[in-house]
Amino acid sequence: MMNQTAIFIDAGFVLSLGGHKVAGTTLRSAFTTHYESLVRGIVQTVKKNTGLNNLRVYWYDASKDGLFTEQHKRIGLIPGVKVRLGRISYNGEQKGVDLRLALDLVGVARNRSASIAYLLSGDDDLAEAVEEAQDLGMKVVLLGVAKSDSRLGVASVAEHLALTADYIETVPDQLLDSAFTKVLEWDKSHSEKTSLIANSPIAPITKTTTKPLMPTPAVMAQKNIARTAAEIEAEAEVIYSSGGESPGYQGSAAYEQKELTAAEEIGAKVAQSWLASTTQSEVVELVADKPQLPPEIDRTLLKDCAQVLGEWKTDQQTIRRTLRGAFWDYLDRIM
Repeated sequence: MMNQTAIFIDAGFVLSLGGHKVAGTTLRSAFTTHYESLVRGIVQTVKKNTGLNNLRVYWYDASKDGLFTEQHKRIGLIPGVKVRLGRISYNGEQKGVDLRLALDLVGVARNRSASIAYLLSGDDDLAEAVEEAQDLGMKVVLLGVAKSDSRLGVASVAEHLALTADYIETVPDQLLDSAFTKVLEWDKSHSEKTSLIANSPIAPITKTTTKPLMPTPAVMAQKNIARTAAEIEAEAEVIYSSGGESPGYQGSAAYEQKELTAAEEIGAKVAQSWLASTTQSEVVELVADKPQLPPEIDRTLLKDCAQVLGEWKTDQQTIRRTLRGAFWDYLDRIM
């Protein structure tokens, strides 16, 4: 077996961790990723830990119909990087990403192309592929982001996957700080291109206009969303969900108030981040489908919550309803 490493990166996993660290949300439009810096930093970390040369960096992501976007082309042109794409399904879920990663991991082990695989993912579904690669003589190391309050010591990694791997290492905090940048404010050129003027006056009501124009996303995102714990506890809030569940849940019925408060804060923050990088027409479309949420927003709510409360609590329907309700509550308050 070749005495070198191979690096397998689940893009959704890495981008979620980096984005949440610098921007407080996994919503990709809320942060900018410096891919060259990220890949270079990961390769250098592995080189420092092993002293071995790297065969290749495999980058796994999803796109519509599995076709390369301009972003994926840019990543694919980074020396030593191979981009592998799954598909985004009709309902917005990734399909085939884990399968491609698993096949490549086992394939590299079977061909004896590398002696150590570094895996940047937290998905429990990869555990069987890890064991198969190990049976073929390859060591498999999980490379994650340190989290002191996690029992595993790393963020968002399934326990079964962690137990399957040979050992766990972490990337330096400064790597994420340098590779990810928070989108701080509404982009002026974007506003001009979409004909959105942040300080536009309310349109007068005429015979053909039944209500004032909706404020632009830039204006809405700047409004204060501060809510005290007393306000949250006092509200008998109606909760909407994208799964068609009936409204009517009131927080303290099943969970500690601090967990529900955290979920509400996360839902409001996702709404604020989304509004800061969207267009007025997209806001209109979203409101028209209320209480349904687009899959991208729903996934972001769940990922952000998992970063704070943990995967198992995010799986609870009560927490999910609270997240979705807080998102809509934020929009209701500022529109």
